[in-house]
Amino acid sequence: MAAIQISNVEKRYQSLQALGGVSLSIEEGEFFGLLGPNGAGKTTLISIISGLSRADAGNVTIHGHDVVSDYREARRRLGVVPQELVFDPFFTVRETLRMQSGYYGLKNNDKWIDEVMHHLDLTNKADANTRTLSGGMKRRVLVAQALVHKPPVIVLDEPTAGVDVELRQTLWKFISRLNKEGHTIVLTTHYLEEAQALCNRVAMLKAGKVVALDSMAALIKRISGSQLVVTLASGKLPEVLRPLVSHPAELAGGNVFTMRVNDYQEVEPILAALRTGGAVIEDMHLQQADLEDVFIQIMGEEQ
Repeated sequence: MAAIQISNVEKRYQSLQALGGVSLSIEEGEFFGLLGPNGAGKTTLISIISGLSRADAGNVTIHGHDVVSDYREARRRLGVVPQELVFDPFFTVRETLRMQSGYYGLKNNDKWIDEVMHHLDLTNKADANTRTLSGGMKRRVLVAQALVHKPPVIVLDEPTAGVDVELRQTLWKFISRLNKEGHTIVLTTHYLEEAQALCNRVAMLKAGKVVALDSMAALIKRISGSQLVVTLASGKLPEVLRPLVSHPAELAGGNVFTMRVNDYQEVEPILAALRTGGAVIEDMHLQQADLEDVFIQIMGEEQ
């Protein structure tokens, strides 16, 4: 049985088609990435999974429990860390987590609360009022709230947006541990290096539709060969080489250009074109394609 089964989900906001028939099956124990540009439909899909919004068509189940008709059991199995900082300003961190436990009918949950706070470096803030916390600390409290009932499925919507490196490392260490213990993790993030390091499988959304769904290794293999990164000391990139540039933004200015090459034999014609065009190379190196390259290519394709 899938941890999350999403079947032909559609959602429209007036004239905007936010989701246009999304189908995904996220298996138990996966670390799954849900990626896409702003407005692709990621947060809308998470809102439907968590029961905050209803799909116009299709359905979602959590461990076989429909999020609409069997919402109590579905939500009991799900923990969601929202993108927005939402908190109650009148309670301490510990009080907030105890109340969250109460929503799920959990009594005497302090041992797990203490463990969660310890792993998120919140122990010394346990008796602090949430309104006095920094943005990063509030983000940690949101994560703790999502984990307080030990959900088997955890959804993280941009959990490290705008937070410091220390929290990112602390969070990923804890979340990776939970994943190894059998929890299913679904992550949306704009930090593609995080997704590449953590996720086993990835779905990419564009304009409310799934445009790529595969293992991380298979997605990266879609980008053939390597990339030649050239830094020019002087001169301009010849027109003949401009179509090879992987990142279109590099053409707007600057002197660093990333070009896709399928094998080493393609390097010499590039160097010859640079010499003919009067460009002087300051630095040059080959690098393997990564998830960012895949993302840019897929999002640039006509669907």
